[in-house]
Amino acid sequence: MARALHDRQAFGLLYDRYVDPVYRYCYGRLGSREEAEDATSLIFARALAALPTHRGGSFRSWLFAIAHNVVINARRDTPHHHQLAIVVELADPGPRPEEMAEAAERRRSVSAALARLPEEQRRVVELRLAGLTGPEVAAALGRSHDSVRTTQRRALARLRTLLGITPDAPCATEGCHAS
Repeated sequence: MARALHDRQAFGLLYDRYVDPVYRYCYGRLGSREEAEDATSLIFARALAALPTHRGGSFRSWLFAIAHNVVINARRDTPHHHQLAIVVELADPGPRPEEMAEAAERRRSVSAALARLPEEQRRVVELRLAGLTGPEVAAALGRSHDSVRTTQRRALARLRTLLGITPDAPCATEGCHAS
């Protein structure tokens, strides 16, 4: 980050480090490869142009704050909204067809449940799914970490209700009880 302030080519290292998570975030929110590619390009162009104004702190949080704003503008400017797509990486490269069908149904269920969350809760969950930590989500949204934790806790409770998961039900996916 420090080198990139004085050497624009060093920005390429930051690009290489963050392009994949930023693209996945955009794709998950916009739902199409083309829109995600366009948004990712715009995010890095804006980050490069605004680099001299970065005031320290986490570059990742700052970059995802830019990404968050670009995605919101893209959604607003798009005449139709794409349904939220959740990208799930499967551990087994060759799943059986019934496993693929079950996984697709789970993704549809989670996607539909996410779409039913209030906007603020959905934003927090989307940023957490993009891999940001609680403090990074707080920085990206310009909120306190305690506020983000409370919003995330409420979002997870609402998602459990929408998905029919009871607190004592066995977990179907790894990490579903994480907060």
